[in-house]
Amino acid sequence: MRSSEAFPISRTPSTGSLGEHRRKEKEMTTEQIAQVSPGDSSGVRILPPLFYVAGLAAGFLVQRAWPVPIVSPTAVLPVLVAGQILVTVCSALSLWALFTFWRSGTTPNPMRPTTALALGGPYRFTRNPMYVSLAAIQAGMALISNALWPLLSLLPVLVAVQWLVIDREERYLERKFGESYLSYKQRVRRWL
Repeated sequence: MRSSEAFPISRTPSTGSLGEHRRKEKEMTTEQIAQVSPGDSSGVRILPPLFYVAGLAAGFLVQRAWPVPIVSPTAVLPVLVAGQILVTVCSALSLWALFTFWRSGTTPNPMRPTTALALGGPYRFTRNPMYVSLAAIQAGMALISNALWPLLSLLPVLVAVQWLVIDREERYLERKFGESYLSYKQRVRRWL
């Protein structure tokens, strides 16, 4: 969801080069970054992919106890193919979004400071391509398994991600990047 190509933050002479800063940031733990830059993060406490993993695991546990297929076994082939397409395409979307972050020189980790807005690549179409792709991957895995509960568990995951991650990230980016981020929000949708 965080965005970056054209708006890097300014550097002070005491921080050294931006490349050196990024190298040092990668070596630091979240706690060390919080000590160095108090308040310079979104306030997200749980890595977003963990919401999807937890939802998928909970859905499959319920599916194991109370199996409910999405479609009858005789109609499973189109659902299986749709699931495989979703997982493949959305895995590529997620990698594209990660590459866009790295190319922009910022981190995809919402617990670390954002150094720039990622505005290129898939961020031209959605402000949250990684969250969109993770949701579609979870749906695709449910389709591949013909399992209803993992599909239904996506709804509480999306609510949690919106409330505990996206809302916090957007408030942080508005504070940090001001009008640049507000303008981006007006141009690009949150989800699709």
